[in-house]
Amino acid sequence: MTLILALDFGGTKLAAALVNSGSREWLRYERRLSPVHANANTDLDIMRDLINSLLQGEKPAAIGVSFGGPVDADTGTVRLSHHVAGWENMPLKNLLEEEFSVPVSVDNDANVAALGEYRFGAGEGHDSLFYITISTGVGGGWILNGQPWRGVGGMAGEIGHIVVDPAGPVCLCGKRGCVERLASGPYMAKNVREFLEKEPQRGEILRALVGNDLDLITGMVVSDAAAQGDELAQDVLFKGAWALGVGIGNVANLINPQLFILGGSVIKAGNSWWDVVRNVSRETALPEVDFKVVPAALGDDAPLWGAVALAESGL
Repeated sequence: MTLILALDFGGTKLAAALVNSGSREWLRYERRLSPVHANANTDLDIMRDLINSLLQGEKPAAIGVSFGGPVDADTGTVRLSHHVAGWENMPLKNLLEEEFSVPVSVDNDANVAALGEYRFGAGEGHDSLFYITISTGVGGGWILNGQPWRGVGGMAGEIGHIVVDPAGPVCLCGKRGCVERLASGPYMAKNVREFLEKEPQRGEILRALVGNDLDLITGMVVSDAAAQGDELAQDVLFKGAWALGVGIGNVANLINPQLFILGGSVIKAGNSWWDVVRNVSRETALPEVDFKVVPAALGDDAPLWGAVALAESGL
């Protein structure tokens, strides 16, 4: 059998898995959180430990890599990570090929997850889809006519930086009211914290969940509080869902894919969140534009399965 090694460098977690080509079950699988103040070298060291634990002396035929940040897929060079320092212009493909002496393919996590869902998940049977991940950030990856579509410089799919509220808060990218600034987990948590500091009478359930320590509020806490009926949490969560829905509706008008597949931690926010995303995207798109918005079938493993497909295409 042909062994494939799949690696996922996320913003907050690292994962690696081993699979026989053609199989849909992992032989071995490891996941670890990236330390809070990690840099590129820390993450590479952790990933080496995971790889050694998985391989147990065996050698893969190829390695596929999903990376959480802009990547030059042609050269396999990481341009940067928005969440972990030290990745600027890192030749990740070359590093791994020198270390393991097998072909390595590297791409951005959203592109890779799109490939994973297309080959193994919710996108099976479709030839045009847009995968969107909503977690630490918001990114997207295209499959058009059955092929990944990365754009001229590899930057296609950046739905997180479509502006939906020009008067909105400032995003990391410098613009105001981007989808990511309103819909991603860390930014929703930041928005809630800012409201609670200004309006101490609000957010009773939110405060109770974190013992009044606002620094402990995360995107998941916002989701939990919203599910328990906290109005402030619901407002912030639904504003994020609204922003994403507007972005999806505009993309539907522009490119007209069959399917939008949503992955990432924020999609676990519950049925009300999904209702807002679907309703707003439908209202934003032209009535004649037909599309579906569905959850990723592979969950958090979409980038890893995409890395398998990426590695197999490099054989």
